[in-house]
Amino acid sequence: MLKIDHINTFYGNIHALRDVSIEVAEGEIITLIGANGAGKTTTLMSISGIAPPRNGEIVFEGKPIHHLPPHEIVELGISQVPEGRHIFPYLSVSENLDMGSFLRKDTAGIRKDLEYVYELFPILAERRNQAGGTLSGGEQQMLAISRSIMARPRLLLLDEPSLGLAPIVVKKIFEIIAKINEENRTTIFLVEQNANLALKVAHRGYVMENGIISMTDSAANLLANDDVQKAYLGI
Repeated sequence: MLKIDHINTFYGNIHALRDVSIEVAEGEIITLIGANGAGKTTTLMSISGIAPPRNGEIVFEGKPIHHLPPHEIVELGISQVPEGRHIFPYLSVSENLDMGSFLRKDTAGIRKDLEYVYELFPILAERRNQAGGTLSGGEQQMLAISRSIMARPRLLLLDEPSLGLAPIVVKKIFEIIAKINEENRTTIFLVEQNANLALKVAHRGYVMENGIISMTDSAANLLANDDVQKAYLGI
């Protein structure tokens, strides 16, 4: 579905990604793990067109997208849940979800997906008229994920969904991630510092160090890898 082929991304003169290559097959969850500042978020920003690579290629379902503006990438079926959530704080929960479906014209499908996200996160249904900025951190994360689902993406990019959340909320979020993948067959690219949780929910994983992919394997094998355990799992 997605092929990232030897991309190099820069912020000014800072070489953030170095010859990064990643493949994502339809229907799977892949995770990119690594330390803070390793280049994980930049990888997602490159896919989304926010930080386009200087060279290399990104191909989605056979179509090169690395030169497309972000809104055209969204139209193709790629939706991102950014780090820090970035909901619209002064809009209600319902209005935030409307923004997620902004590009869609299928009224019946939008209504069905709205019912689906309210089933996933009943607290959002209860607070549909409440301003997004008044929600707790965990509820805002639920809203950010739901807003992306409302775009009905074929590929969902998740950037640090566990960041700053209580363990019980994190557990719920990761259960929902697995459910979205399983029920909707939504392909998921998960960037996460919590390597233990990420590898438990993913099918395959990549390890990034200083903008370079240093390792790739099945999630189960990475979870059992001595180097990964020492560096990222605290074992």
